[in-house]
Amino acid sequence: MTRRRRIVTSLAGAAAAIALAGGAWVYALGPPPLGKTLDYSHIVLDREGRLLRAYATPDGRWRLPASSKDVDPRFVRLLLAYEDKRFYQHYGVDPKALARAAVQFAERGHIVSGGSTLTMQVARLLEPRQNRSFGAKLRQLTRALQLELALGKDDILALYLTLAPYGGNLEGIRAASLSYFGKESRRLTLGEAALLVALPQSPEWRRPDRNPQAAQAARDRVLDRAVAAGVVPNDEVVRAKYESVPTARKQLPMLAAHAADQVVVAEPDRRIHRLTIDANLQKTLQDLARERARALGPDISVAILAVDNASGEVRARIASADYFDTQRAGQVDMTNALRSPGSTLKPFIYGLGFEDGLLHPETLIDDRPARYGSYTPENFDLTFQGTVTVRRALQLSLNVPAIAVLGKVGVSRLSARLTQTGAALVLPKGEAPGLAMGLGGVGIRLTDLVMLYSGLARQGLAVPLIERVGLQSWDSRRLLDPVAAWYVGNILLGAPPPDNAPHGRIAFKTGTSYGYRDAWAVGFDGRMTVGVWVGRPDGAPVPGLVGRAAAAPILFDAFARSGLAPAPLPRAPKGAMFATSGKLPPPLQHFGPAAAAGSESEPPRIMFPPAGARIEWTGSQASEPVALKIAGGLAPLTVMVNGVPLEAGGTRRTLFFQPDGPGFVRLTVMDARGAADSVMVRVQ
Repeated sequence: MTRRRRIVTSLAGAAAAIALAGGAWVYALGPPPLGKTLDYSHIVLDREGRLLRAYATPDGRWRLPASSKDVDPRFVRLLLAYEDKRFYQHYGVDPKALARAAVQFAERGHIVSGGSTLTMQVARLLEPRQNRSFGAKLRQLTRALQLELALGKDDILALYLTLAPYGGNLEGIRAASLSYFGKESRRLTLGEAALLVALPQSPEWRRPDRNPQAAQAARDRVLDRAVAAGVVPNDEVVRAKYESVPTARKQLPMLAAHAADQVVVAEPDRRIHRLTIDANLQKTLQDLARERARALGPDISVAILAVDNASGEVRARIASADYFDTQRAGQVDMTNALRSPGSTLKPFIYGLGFEDGLLHPETLIDDRPARYGSYTPENFDLTFQGTVTVRRALQLSLNVPAIAVLGKVGVSRLSARLTQTGAALVLPKGEAPGLAMGLGGVGIRLTDLVMLYSGLARQGLAVPLIERVGLQSWDSRRLLDPVAAWYVGNILLGAPPPDNAPHGRIAFKTGTSYGYRDAWAVGFDGRMTVGVWVGRPDGAPVPGLVGRAAAAPILFDAFARSGLAPAPLPRAPKGAMFATSGKLPPPLQHFGPAAAAGSESEPPRIMFPPAGARIEWTGSQASEPVALKIAGGLAPLTVMVNGVPLEAGGTRRTLFFQPDGPGFVRLTVMDARGAADSVMVRVQ
């Protein structure tokens, strides 16, 4: 073998040995970390993706996931110009940068610059090193190449944006932008973007809250290099250098804290949670609750719930006046606390009366002393109004008329109707439903009360409230028939508002529980329903705490501050009757013990449509059915249209039928004793 061949063979063997050794060394490093096991902060977003609340990781770090779409584009341009100009051209290692670093090392005898690419910095963040050495740099180079083979450029950039250190327990650009500027990183000024580029190079030394001079100097160097690279014009840089540097950290957003706590507890394995809440409305009403609670007293709390009528989605939920106020028990969720509703259930009592054909808004009803066994209801002001219309009785929240109607529609029926929609009514232990339920003798949550009132706005259809994006609501459930729901809403729209509030803006009802423990106001327009509770979370009485004075002004302010234009209530549905008291059918003119329609001891009567009525018909089988309302009679009832039995009426006193066409129609009802009533109407 010639000498030349021996040399070549030796060099080849040495190269092979080096390759084998290098391969063994790389193998010994194990698989590259790709960030899949990182522990991110839980973040709770609103319906538009805006941050409501974030939670620190178990080790106390703020680490919010980020990608290039979460960052102002100018930040990315500055970052690449300052850190890695050839990021999108190299494969994790930039030979030119390494050559520069090698020359500097040779000239000065120590590492001046590492020649690191963004990919190499990500490798170091995924595998933190304790010191700067040749072995650590070699490992970093290897990991960078492995990351480039396993991930795309956007994924690598996202890891940098998520993990870059910004001082203290801040990691990633979103946590830094929120903490230093009080806003997300999607829209940054040029000076803010430059500062966030500079901080990760020496995060503790350059922390603006501890060393603003060093932070400003580092920011200005980034701006100077950006001008040299032609990334931004010089005049913009001059203006950016005049921007002040923040000197303190801000608190991260703390919106809908209770709702955020609950969704994180419910889904602990998820890191990103999205709610139907609107961050802007949430902040507005949160500020309103805090402001009003402070004005009402040191122990008073306020809860507000706003929902969208069409979907049942929660738009804002303020569960306490101040989450961190221990004197007000701020961490207790008062939107889900069982409290006495006062008079806020009265609209549903009258709604059932309308549905059963017992009442009309213009029916006269007596407000006089009455006794029901040992129970004697009294009005709030201990006076009586005499004979008033049902409209006036509900608007003034008179107790005696409401109890009289409840006695006819039945306590059990009211309870069953409300609970079948999903509302939870809780009676005191050992007690059965009684007439006092109509005045607040039952426990209910603000969430359920708002759901019920939203059902009034939906013409009697109640839907469960939804707070998480992506969840499907249950099917709607009938609360009242459309005409009864419209009557109630129309009455409440005319209720006298609190001082300095607009009349006819919203349909609303107030309530005050026994002993002045709870003050309520719930109202709706055509778009949104809002409920307000005021009181002490510990249930202690607050003398003088009245719904109209304490809760109603907050309700009207909530609508006013929502920024939404007033939305009218739905138009009157087919079957609604417009008449004065004297023009009503005789059984509807006056409600009282002798005239109360609905007593089973009386023969059945068809209350609507009245005899001789003319019914408009569109000529299509798809037209809306005609309501048939019955009062009195002993169940089961049999209803016939032109002698043909309608679907079994049973105990129902409101049914619907579809006319066959124009002409005269005979409507007949017969009860279990054979008593009957019949009317003739004309379809045209």
